[in-house]
Amino acid sequence: MTSPAAKAAGRRAQPALPRGERAVLVAVEFTGERRRLTTAARLAKLSASVAARGDDRLEDDLGDAELPEAPVADLDFEASLAEFEELARSAGAEVAATLIQRRAKPDAATLVGTGKIEEIEGVVASMEADLVLFDHDLTPSQMRNLEARLPCRVIDRTQLILDIFARHARTREGQLQVELAQLQYMLPRLAGKGKAMSQLGGGIGTRGPGETKLETDRRRINLRIDHVKEQLDAVRRIRRQQRSRREAVPVPVVALVGYTNAGKSTLFNALTAAGVLESSRMFATLDPKLAKIQLPSRRKILLSDTVGFIRNLPHTLVTSFRATLEEVERAEILLHVRDASSPMIDEQKAQVEKVLAELDVMRKPTIEVLNKIDLLPERERLLLRAGDGVVAVSGLTGAGMDVLLAAIDHALVRDPLVEAQFRVPQSEGAVLAALEAGAVVSEKRFEGNLAYFKAVGPASLVGRYRKFQDRG
Repeated sequence: MTSPAAKAAGRRAQPALPRGERAVLVAVEFTGERRRLTTAARLAKLSASVAARGDDRLEDDLGDAELPEAPVADLDFEASLAEFEELARSAGAEVAATLIQRRAKPDAATLVGTGKIEEIEGVVASMEADLVLFDHDLTPSQMRNLEARLPCRVIDRTQLILDIFARHARTREGQLQVELAQLQYMLPRLAGKGKAMSQLGGGIGTRGPGETKLETDRRRINLRIDHVKEQLDAVRRIRRQQRSRREAVPVPVVALVGYTNAGKSTLFNALTAAGVLESSRMFATLDPKLAKIQLPSRRKILLSDTVGFIRNLPHTLVTSFRATLEEVERAEILLHVRDASSPMIDEQKAQVEKVLAELDVMRKPTIEVLNKIDLLPERERLLLRAGDGVVAVSGLTGAGMDVLLAAIDHALVRDPLVEAQFRVPQSEGAVLAALEAGAVVSEKRFEGNLAYFKAVGPASLVGRYRKFQDRG
């Protein structure tokens, strides 16, 4: 009889969560690892809060403020919990209950400890839940121990994210990348399941055919991993060929990067009118999108919309999606899209930069795009720091798009803008049309059969018509 793991190795991995399953969520906060605010840091935070109000009560507020030396809880735990609940909903689960466990350090056997397991078991029974979701990665032994104690399936954070990716993959490449990540996640979790899978011979030393189902499963999964990698290599060869043809006519690539649900797809549509899917669900965009747009200088660029990042993004996903993220690696400019309305905006920035550092692209020119300013009160919008590589926009309303396009134009260093005076015979209609289409033409006048004008455009275009330049 073929085991479930072997069956999974023989076909594309399927999402773990059928639609509408009731889930109990378990969030774990390890208090021994909490970030603590010093008195100075809390004073600075309070000062910033009062300054943002714009009144003159700062001195009174600081004087009356109680600033105990005792450590305080992690400031972003509540926001992280809300993010975890949104992850569960994005996977199609119905959140039946959310449990929080605070302990100094993880329990080696079960992560949460025996007492908490009993509480989870009771909640699962009373809510008639189908599964338990942990906002933490579980080791193979922890997963096995929890499944032995709880009357339903147990899924950890990585498996949940993989499930969402499996739902949203539309292209063949995206499906292969998800399957590879799922198989790599599954392989070490076969360990310890030998008793359930082994073909026992019945004699002393369990004589039998010599290969357990556990070993067979491992072999089949490894073979499937090799096969998926070969298919991905073929996809990457096609992508390289397409890129080579594209680079024969040099068009700079600008890549959108950012935390999941920062509004990248909405911004992409605002800039390109491409009509890609916009959704408040996490990881709604999985497969990369490319569209050509024209900048104020008339230069053309390719804008790339990429998969969003998230805290504790599974390493297997970063590895598996390197083909998709090649657009980020090859981009001339990165647009780091940030949700200006998020209470975790700084933490999200740090998580995105962590992945960008892993891709070795932190040195690329980057424009920070503070998106969703339409969700901020007017007073907060006025306090946003703009300029010096930071642009405030709303992808939904279109506010700030002109400023963003101008910032991209200014940041491009390849094929820079140059200015030249031209004298073109009117009979050279193709030259006139090409310059007017690809450059900004001004000061145009006609004398006899000659057209005189100034053109500001890409050096490659202006240089192509060097013989018509007026050097007098």
